[in-house]
Amino acid sequence: MGHSVENSTEKQKPQTKELWKVFWILLAITAVEFIIAFQISSDNNFGKWLKITLFILLTFVKSFYIVGNFMHLRHEVKSMIWTIVIPVVFVVWLLAALVYFEGGYIGSVR
Repeated sequence: MGHSVENSTEKQKPQTKELWKVFWILLAITAVEFIIAFQISSDNNFGKWLKITLFILLTFVKSFYIVGNFMHLRHEVKSMIWTIVIPVVFVVWLLAALVYFEGGYIGSVR
């Protein structure tokens, strides 16, 4: 008739292969961040802002990869993903606008 209780409570095999894949990808991105930190000079204004921009972008890549894998959002439907991504983008935009325009940060950069 139906499946027994034993079948529905079987232990699943640990997903060590997937965890090692995530580990190596995050390690590679972190290694790229270290290379950027020591290779790009922040003596001039362009180098400083390039370094900051690259760090922010790589941090977003790592965070979305972690959320996708460990919070299991990678397999969700697209509408669920967009309900998370769009508010995050607006919050980041709001923070940047507040710091840039309202915080007087524009005049203090030399």
